[in-house]
Amino acid sequence: MIVVSNTSPLTNLAAIGQFDLLHKLYGEIHMPLGVWDELNAGGKRWPGRDEVARSDWVKHHTVQNRALVTALLRDLESGEAESIALCLELAADLLLMDEKEGRRAAERHGLNVIGVVGVLIEAKANGFVNHVRPYLDALRRIAGFRLRESLYSYVLTIVHED
Repeated sequence: MIVVSNTSPLTNLAAIGQFDLLHKLYGEIHMPLGVWDELNAGGKRWPGRDEVARSDWVKHHTVQNRALVTALLRDLESGEAESIALCLELAADLLLMDEKEGRRAAERHGLNVIGVVGVLIEAKANGFVNHVRPYLDALRRIAGFRLRESLYSYVLTIVHED
């Protein structure tokens, strides 16, 4: 399975100490250099930066289709635009992305997309975590992740933690 990640799933999972779930679930993660740039933006070491740097299972790529990236940059940030372009170049099975506009653009290009919440659901389904609730709470509390109450309740229902 070929999986490409945008910045948000990497930073949010790292912030709550669950970065390695990506390796357990998908084996290898591919990311464009635009995501690496975002992990180092402003000379700061964002959560996930060090984890990505030391993980040989995270593969960095230079996106070739610059015309597509340029077109996508009208509505998206560079990490999102490059992640979508890389998915198409690699014929990826899955894109990890949280941002609403980026997800919409990816779906318009026929890509399968899940976000960090979907990763946590998959982790529970595969026995890598026992409960999702503490990680949803940590995303909100530690990472500042915006999660609508209706989605929070829905997720807890589908993972049988309501």
